[in-house]
Amino acid sequence: MKPMATQSARAPLKRIDVRRVHAQRGATAIEFALLFPLFFAILYAIITFSLIFVAQQNLTLAAEEGARAALNWQSSTSLQNALVNRGNAACAAAKLMIATLVQSAQCTPSSAPCGPGNAMQCVNVSLTYNYQANPLVPNLLLINVTLPNTLSSSATVQLNPENIQ
Repeated sequence: MKPMATQSARAPLKRIDVRRVHAQRGATAIEFALLFPLFFAILYAIITFSLIFVAQQNLTLAAEEGARAALNWQSSTSLQNALVNRGNAACAAAKLMIATLVQSAQCTPSSAPCGPGNAMQCVNVSLTYNYQANPLVPNLLLINVTLPNTLSSSATVQLNPENIQ
């Protein structure tokens, strides 16, 4: 007799479970519809900021390589011409290192006296990428506020004036 009592007690529970399953059927779709935009926005932000990070790292690497290229001897008649030639060579090397992601980056070389007592000459290579005009990923409405307008990087190399010409 005991097994029959157990079976009769389980039968009503099965009906209740089946009713709950039918009542919960649309809840999963509603939860998905509510959470999908949030998860999509998070994924989109991760991808966007990752690409910005990669582009910034690429600009930094290119500026460093450009500054190293300024160490190479360039023929010239005067100190100023030598610095201009080294700056141009630095930008040419930096442009070669720029990835296709940030191909439209602008390079600006500059030179100025530096070091103790301005005894040395420094060549500075600056790279700037206008992210607002050329975004790597199309912008969404709310993420647009936190994105940088420009990405920039610079590197400086110190040159001994005796070895420039």
